[in-house]
Amino acid sequence: MTGKQSADDLSEAAQVAWQAFVDMQRSKSAHFTLLQAITSARESGDVPSPADNLELEKRLAEHDRNVLAFTTAMAAVTDDDEIQALVRLMS
Repeated sequence: MTGKQSADDLSEAAQVAWQAFVDMQRSKSAHFTLLQAITSARESGDVPSPADNLELEKRLAEHDRNVLAFTTAMAAVTDDDEIQALVRLMS
């Protein structure tokens, strides 16, 4: 695979791994965004509501599931060229 890398050029297994990576990045961002908001509120003297804490737990659990899905999907990609293509896409 040469030239500009695209997820469309990947095998089905590598496309699954790519999507799992995208999902993992999205859930990581969502978790950290809420965590930063709660931390900022705490630093301002506010106490997070039980709903805020529950939402934070939900986002962390979703991220944990996405990390596991990514790890599993990457293990299914066995072709070295495909692995390198994925690494290029992820960077």
